[in-house]
Amino acid sequence: MATRREKIEAMLIEDPTDTFLRYSLAMELDKAEDHEASLARLRELASDEPPYIPAFFMAGQQLARLTRIEEARVVLRDGIEQARAQGDSHAAGEMSEFLASLGAIGE
Repeated sequence: MATRREKIEAMLIEDPTDTFLRYSLAMELDKAEDHEASLARLRELASDEPPYIPAFFMAGQQLARLTRIEEARVVLRDGIEQARAQGDSHAAGEMSEFLASLGAIGE
């Protein structure tokens, strides 16, 4: 029986541009602790036109878990800027709150 990751990878062969499948694969890679591959996928999504806003938040959270706090701050700041540019005040607010929590922890 195919794993969730294998199923997602198979569907991506059919439609390699599917944003949700690409995001799902990044999440599966994170669960498997293949962090560099996961972060690479999230960076690709953040570089799309338009950028996929959830990718910034998930990358920021993952980097924070890996204690790569400064990298997390940079990704979150970029994500907040992109979310505001796309009119997504909810995502901008969530990332702002998380960014503020990193400031308190990292001080």
